[in-house]
Amino acid sequence: MFAQGIARHVYLPGVVVLLAVGVLLGPDVADVIRPQLLGPALSSIVGFAVAVILFEGGLNLEIRVLRWQARAIRRLVLIGGLITAGGATVASRLLLGWDWRLCALFGTLVIVTGPTVITPLVRRIRLKQPIATILEAEGVFIDAIGATIAVVALQVAIAPSGEAIGAAVLGIGARLGTGALVGALGGLALALLLRRPNIVPRGLENILALSMAMTLYQLSDALVSESGITAAITAGMVLGNGRSHALREIAAFKEQLTVLLIATLFVLLAADVRIADVLALGLPGALTVLALMFAVRPLTVFLCTAGTDLRLRDKLFLSWLAPRGIVAAAVSSLFALELTHAGIAGGVELKALVFLVIAMTVTLQGLSGGPVASLLGVRRATNSGYLLLGANPIACHLARQLSANGEEVTLLDANADECRAAEAAGFQVLPGNAFDADTLARARPDSRLACVGLTSNEGINLEFARRIAEESRGPATYVAIEADAVGVTADAVLAQHAHVLFGGASGLQAWFARWRRDGVETAWHRRTAAEANAVVVAGTPRPDILPLVIRRGERIDLVDLATTARGEDLVEFAIDVDHRGEALAWLVSSGWTRVELDASPSP
Repeated sequence: MFAQGIARHVYLPGVVVLLAVGVLLGPDVADVIRPQLLGPALSSIVGFAVAVILFEGGLNLEIRVLRWQARAIRRLVLIGGLITAGGATVASRLLLGWDWRLCALFGTLVIVTGPTVITPLVRRIRLKQPIATILEAEGVFIDAIGATIAVVALQVAIAPSGEAIGAAVLGIGARLGTGALVGALGGLALALLLRRPNIVPRGLENILALSMAMTLYQLSDALVSESGITAAITAGMVLGNGRSHALREIAAFKEQLTVLLIATLFVLLAADVRIADVLALGLPGALTVLALMFAVRPLTVFLCTAGTDLRLRDKLFLSWLAPRGIVAAAVSSLFALELTHAGIAGGVELKALVFLVIAMTVTLQGLSGGPVASLLGVRRATNSGYLLLGANPIACHLARQLSANGEEVTLLDANADECRAAEAAGFQVLPGNAFDADTLARARPDSRLACVGLTSNEGINLEFARRIAEESRGPATYVAIEADAVGVTADAVLAQHAHVLFGGASGLQAWFARWRRDGVETAWHRRTAAEANAVVVAGTPRPDILPLVIRRGERIDLVDLATTARGEDLVEFAIDVDHRGEALAWLVSSGWTRVELDASPSP
């Protein structure tokens, strides 16, 4: 944990420091950590840790979000895994001169990338969508596929025959199918238990989820060997996409535990590799890793993303970032033992080469990931874009107008129906609870220009602004409040250093109802010269008029209490069609003139 803390202070990927610490404290240097003394317990520790890490990885994958890039993710995991295995096999054969059997095992071992290194890097670099989603999903899913293929390949390598090859093909399906079934059933049972707060005593939810993850991993492995990884991932996904009052606490607990387990595993497995074995690979070993990075990975990405809507810069960055993680290290240790027991030479060299792949990819790609992302323009800019709490019709209208600035607008909502409707209308939607730590992290409020609380519940809107201010300290916050003196007041909003949306308190419930029954029309207005440089709405807005946004030149901004309209500024008003005549008369009397624009911004 000291290594993790040091890495964050000096802005290095944590895994880079952990690998260095493992080598320095291992038998070749300080001889403080001696993994070989653990004997068979080492594989048990690794299995326990992998189960928890991958369960947490699955917990963070939202199916609705994955659908946006399902085609690219599916290809990278299925087709990309085979391309990677074939490319790595050929590269090691040409550069190292190993026999085909050992090269094929190496190829299957480096299929995986893994959430242990990908997820921290993605969050530290602050990547834009859809690259962040693709990398995180690929890292989780390909661990199950890659580890399964690798173990089956080992069985064929130890006892090669036509019958063994046929059984291996069936074995891949059996392992993945068993793991998926066990994980789905166990995850569903856990989700149902946690959905009813009176069944599981309060305070036991985290431990129940942890023990269930371990149990499903071991149970699946007992039914069909090496199927536990798939079971852990599937169980995490099922639970993460279910509705549970304890999900936020479980996710936070698993995230903290995962940090500890990742640190432990990388130190242990780095200490378990001899420096002399790695150095013995020499230049051919380093060239093999470089071929994997600069030839095999780009070929994989460009073939698998052909025909998708990804830009060239997105594909280039996906080609660069593919560090290997803990599953590759753990499985290579298993391979070394099994090959030695079978009397087959090369297990030590294979383990050393996989460690070299991990060390080089993590170090080179981890250190350069940020600069490369900035160079390609795939890094999220700070102080840009908007996050709106709510996918309701009013939020969608504001998102449509604000997107005219050329900035990303994301709608965050827990209502599945409104999320689907907003997605169908072309908006970027993040389904989930705004007060869930993982959901809010995916919304990236820290990089936003502004975050807006725009639900029909003013208390939730204010709490959202308070949470953003506490955890992000960057974006401006806006709160929509009701025209009700006994509820949240403008003074309460200002006390949170937030802005009052729409220029003051408004009848939120009434406006939501009008918008849903198409009882609203919108129009742009400009102040007359005599009324210029005045606030948009002085005092409490009329119940039949709602100022939405202000257009200054080519830029569109939100309206708050202090917003003034001057010169050629335009303000868009929502007008209650049932009181259209009275509303328009008031606007004219207040110095507003209607202006017709050629076109409105589109999503």
